[in-house]
Amino acid sequence: MADTRTFNVVILGVGFLFIFTAFTTCGNVEQTVVKSLENATFTGSGYHSLGIIYGIFSFSNLLAPAVVTVIGPKISMFISGLLYSGYIAVFIIPSTWSFYFTSVLIGMGAALLWTAQGHFLVENSEASTINRNTGMFWALLQCSMLFGNLYIYFDWNGRAEISDSSRKNIFLSLLVTSILGTLSFLVLRRSHHEEEMLSEEEGRLLLSAHTMYKHRASSAMQDAKSEFKTILQLLKTKTILLLSPCMAYSGLELSFYSGVYGTCIGATTQFGLAAKGLIGISGIVVGIGEIVGGGLFGLLCKNNRFRRTSVVFLAMVVHFVAFYLIFLNIPDDAPVVFKTTTQKTPYLTPSVSIALLCSFLLGLGDSCFNTQLYSILGCVYAEHSTPAFAIFKFIQSVFAAVAFFYSGYVLLMWQLLLMVILGFVGTLSFFVVERIQNISIDLQEY
Repeated sequence: MADTRTFNVVILGVGFLFIFTAFTTCGNVEQTVVKSLENATFTGSGYHSLGIIYGIFSFSNLLAPAVVTVIGPKISMFISGLLYSGYIAVFIIPSTWSFYFTSVLIGMGAALLWTAQGHFLVENSEASTINRNTGMFWALLQCSMLFGNLYIYFDWNGRAEISDSSRKNIFLSLLVTSILGTLSFLVLRRSHHEEEMLSEEEGRLLLSAHTMYKHRASSAMQDAKSEFKTILQLLKTKTILLLSPCMAYSGLELSFYSGVYGTCIGATTQFGLAAKGLIGISGIVVGIGEIVGGGLFGLLCKNNRFRRTSVVFLAMVVHFVAFYLIFLNIPDDAPVVFKTTTQKTPYLTPSVSIALLCSFLLGLGDSCFNTQLYSILGCVYAEHSTPAFAIFKFIQSVFAAVAFFYSGYVLLMWQLLLMVILGFVGTLSFFVVERIQNISIDLQEY
């Protein structure tokens, strides 16, 4: 039984590694790819596509638990993997309608995928193995930022423009990778707990498939209604209201490091023929920052109130340093130029070393903010952790969607300033919540 559960967790991680190697790489380069298309009829925007994905994802999260309960996590993840693969395939023969249509589908698929992942991981873990299993899955997932971006570097380095043949080769490779990840979900085995539930149900009622799914749907809808009521109640609490700016900031910086910053590097005229290849290296370095930050502060500093505020303060400082260096190093018009490279000159002569240092700092700061937000929500809402995390993902995704929509129109300086203001307010609000928690715990002990 233990071997089956461990096998399932490893296969789950491998499946996500393959799918997100494809999707993360796609998100990192898609605006650059869209700008290079030799297709007069294509009018899509990579920023708008990512905005649609995160917007649909945020609202689909409200219905995803009911769907996963009815059809099961394994089928949910398989269907979601097909939707991810469909989105990747659009870039091989791009058209505007299919580009935006699959953006909507992948937004819904993402909600199903992540809900099913959480359900399946818990189902294959016990109290003694949940931390180990979560760590194994997280380690495999984080590696997804490395391999696809490495391919981008080797293929694009030295290219002034991305040719149609190069684009097709890259996205064919990413499509195969995504399909392999999707197919791996079919290898997942039933856990002992699931087999017990099925045998009980079959033995007790000998339900027909139609009746069984109808029963599951009814039960799922009741659970969804109950959870939605809990979410509405938690939204009115002081803690969630205070943490909202920090959650919103995590959405803005998510959109910036995952889609905007790589595009800015690729559009910087002063990087010459190395610019397009640097998009891949930047994605890899962001991933290294995520791994370092998550490993150090997610695992070593877990459940320590003093360290939690220290880590968030460090994250703010790290991000502000990165924003200042980006402001000095990257041309102000880098996010908004379309058919040309940048026309403006930054304050410093653009440096590859500084650009990649900023990539690392962005990944490091992001992992610090996210691990500590999960930590404080799990601490404050131990009995209602699922609705609390759902609120976090909802707020984060909504603000990521908004940021992607304005990223193609707002100069870099103003994007950075907005993140600085919201990051500062979010950090202060996090400190207030931590202080309230400390006082509450002290009073209980007294």
